[in-house]
Amino acid sequence: MVEHIPLELPENPKLAGNITHFARALRRAGLPIGPGRVIDAVRAVQIAGFTNKQDFYWTLHACFVNRPEHRVVYAQVFRLYWRDPQYLEHMMAAMLPAIRGVQEERNAQAAEKRAAEALLDGAEAPVNQPEKEREDSEIEIDASLTISAEERLRSLDFEQMSTAEMAQAKRMLARIKLPVDPMLSRRTQSSQRGRVDAAKTLRAAMRKGGELHKVMYKTSRHRWPNLVVLCDISGSMSQYSRAVLHFLHAVSNAKGAGWAKVHAFTFGTRLTNITRHLHQRDVDAALSAAGAEAQDWEGGTRIGECLEGFNRDWSRRVMGQGAVVLLITDGLERADTDVLAKQMQRLHLSSKRLIWLNPLLRWDEFSAKAQGIKAMLPHVDSFRAGHSIASLEELAAVISRPDDVGEKTRLMSGLADKT
Repeated sequence: MVEHIPLELPENPKLAGNITHFARALRRAGLPIGPGRVIDAVRAVQIAGFTNKQDFYWTLHACFVNRPEHRVVYAQVFRLYWRDPQYLEHMMAAMLPAIRGVQEERNAQAAEKRAAEALLDGAEAPVNQPEKEREDSEIEIDASLTISAEERLRSLDFEQMSTAEMAQAKRMLARIKLPVDPMLSRRTQSSQRGRVDAAKTLRAAMRKGGELHKVMYKTSRHRWPNLVVLCDISGSMSQYSRAVLHFLHAVSNAKGAGWAKVHAFTFGTRLTNITRHLHQRDVDAALSAAGAEAQDWEGGTRIGECLEGFNRDWSRRVMGQGAVVLLITDGLERADTDVLAKQMQRLHLSSKRLIWLNPLLRWDEFSAKAQGIKAMLPHVDSFRAGHSIASLEELAAVISRPDDVGEKTRLMSGLADKT
């Protein structure tokens, strides 16, 4: 028989109530928090004591966060919520102007809009609304799903999307196709017309006593290239990499897209092969398994070392002949750029096309000033943006065009002018 031990709440009941409300806000923001974790959090605070804000932050963090991708959301909700932890009404009154600012058109930090929505949770919804006004509100909600709303979502930065917008964006990403044109192979196959197959014609004649009864023809075979994706999951790329990996899951499981195989790797401080996880049909299970496999989510960046590991350990296994490589990173290297340039050159020589997707291209005034970008840019075939649904749709339209260079020519000319 299990003995039920009564929970002794801290002396200040308002603090326990605010911890409960804080846990509800985290749950609305996407963290899997149940009643058991709330009880554990209250007990942990009771044992650790409320000495300073930093200790309180990490005490609740240990109780509520168990996945790397939840750290940013937790940090934003904590920052917004505990401005006034004494009274819930005072806290909400102080926070609503800041939250309204988050929900306006200004650029928000990663997860800030989702944290704000989780805390509001209808706080600004009108009460005692007349029936006619409620009918008008329903019409406005339906209008948010029109083509114009989807067009706005296509151009919206992944990092600025709210929880609802990101959920709708993922559904739109799952519908994007990434077709590829086949390549001519050196090998041939029998055909009714084409080039004369002299060897096969002579062998057929020998079986007939040397008499030529029929001329055999052959044509070149078509083969499909591999798609190899190297995705940066460092702190500055976390929101973009999640959206891109969701898109790659749909590409990996699409039928008739043309790719022979789709191989996916993540890198931050180390290289991780997540190919087998993306082959799972359920997208949530696939990305959850991939996140558990890659232990360096939202960490530092060592692009050169990770590319060196790929070139040494995986290039011959997954590249094949004529592989297309998608490199998804902001190019902000912290280590030696000479190593990075050497490994980029080797990767470029091993692939048919090397396409670099960089979310920093969302800025019109972007230029190749960072040393890492300067080292990488000469060794790519195409340099394109990768910050929105529209940018990925543009990629799907040009991925099979050998003449597409994206923004590389403009940026390389800028480097030449500076030198």
